[in-house]
Amino acid sequence: MGRTESGLPLEAVYGPDALAGWDPAAQLGSPGQYPFTRGVYPTMYTGRPWTMRQYAGFGTAQESNERYRQLLAAGTTGLSVAFDLPTQMGYDSDHPLAHGEVGKVGVAIDSIEDMRVLFEGIPLDQVSTSMTINAPAALLLLLYQLVAEEQGVAATQLNGTIQNDVLKEYIARGTYIYPPAQSIRLITDIFTYCRAEIPKWNTISISGYHMAEAGATPVQEIAFTLADGIAYVQAAVDAGQDVDEFAPRLAFFFVSRTTILEEVAKFRAARRLWARIMRDRFGAKDPKSWMLRFHTQTAGVQLTAQQPEVNLVRVAVQGLAAVLGGTQSLHTNSFDEAIALPTAKAARLALRTQQVLAYETDVCGTVDPFAGSYVIESLTDEIEQAATALIDRIDQMGGAVAAIEEGFQKAEIERSAYEVTRQIDGGERTVVGVNAFTTDEHEHYEPLRVDPAIEAEQVARLQALRAARDSTEVKRLLEEIRQAARGDDNLLYPMRDALRARATIGEVCDALRDAWGQYQPVDAF
Repeated sequence: MGRTESGLPLEAVYGPDALAGWDPAAQLGSPGQYPFTRGVYPTMYTGRPWTMRQYAGFGTAQESNERYRQLLAAGTTGLSVAFDLPTQMGYDSDHPLAHGEVGKVGVAIDSIEDMRVLFEGIPLDQVSTSMTINAPAALLLLLYQLVAEEQGVAATQLNGTIQNDVLKEYIARGTYIYPPAQSIRLITDIFTYCRAEIPKWNTISISGYHMAEAGATPVQEIAFTLADGIAYVQAAVDAGQDVDEFAPRLAFFFVSRTTILEEVAKFRAARRLWARIMRDRFGAKDPKSWMLRFHTQTAGVQLTAQQPEVNLVRVAVQGLAAVLGGTQSLHTNSFDEAIALPTAKAARLALRTQQVLAYETDVCGTVDPFAGSYVIESLTDEIEQAATALIDRIDQMGGAVAAIEEGFQKAEIERSAYEVTRQIDGGERTVVGVNAFTTDEHEHYEPLRVDPAIEAEQVARLQALRAARDSTEVKRLLEEIRQAARGDDNLLYPMRDALRARATIGEVCDALRDAWGQYQPVDAF
């Protein structure tokens, strides 16, 4: 008997006994119906394939705009924006802490002028855009709205997603700014704002991906992600919002590993769990509130710098697992990402991988092709049960925020990551090209490098912006943000006014830092 990534037993043979007492009507239902085990839509990919997104962004807004145009020309059906670390942390490119990081792991965005360049020539009423941004998510959403406004596109026409999931930052990534309570207040303000102003926008993408990349097992990934989702829903309800007014716009973000069977079961279990949580725990009445709609990215942590072309195979397998699991959109990693930022050729190959899955295989021909499989249904049940037990444990601790403050999720993930590393180092887990099937050949690879001169260019743009704007007006508007933060008014309206007046992201984040302070982590050990 083997074990899954989550440590669940994996039998050599499954038969009818594996599903003894199993009720197909209760556990499966029909596609597009509660509990959505078989998919959130009745026809799934038989109507049209998933949205093909390619996560991209580097250097300046101009360079990233060129990459987006290339991807759109190659057939991608949705944009996905990567921001550099200073932007993610709410610092302008000329801040001392930004030095050496400008444009390195994503695009540098400091103001409306950068956002305008980023989407120049891209009609925002015709493209769906996902933005991987968390603590400053409201600011990037508002800049997107303002740029659309300049294009003549109404906010009601905009379609996309902001990640906006700060709780997982305290667990796995670290790009938080404010304390948890204030961060959640900002998130619920976004829910309210989007319902009134940008109704088609997905207001949050509750993310297990980064926890998985840090080492979480599939069970931990969905348990900790859904526990965060419960915290966000509860906060919005406590703020007086009706659950059916905001829940249909919630979205999720998961990883897809090479372990196809467990990944397919994981996605199916997550849908079923969330449907029951929303219906039974929160009393949601709208079936759209019960749906777990999610984006998937293939597992970057499983890519290797050794024999990087082998990553093409890994990504294809991971993408297949996501599709068989019923994802709504997909990003396939480029084979060279373990080495550097993806080259244009590598990014195009990653997109072609999705296109082969969609148009050259038969996976779009039927909904939930593994339904009724002894092994898949058994694993789906086991993952659901194990994840439920973890969620119950978090509930007993007082919820996701209380568990984060105790360091629970972080410690659990670190233990799992250590175990995987131990298995690889000990040869118990095979990684092709790393601890098995290695080669002495050294293959030359020319990575994409970001020109360090862009930092000086970006700083010059900032200086020119500050010299040209009405500084007195900007100061006044920043003070309005501080006052709103100290009170209970919706923050997005004064932030929108400040950004329109060409306040920078760093300045707005500093105004909130003045009012709220910054989060100081407590190590669990």
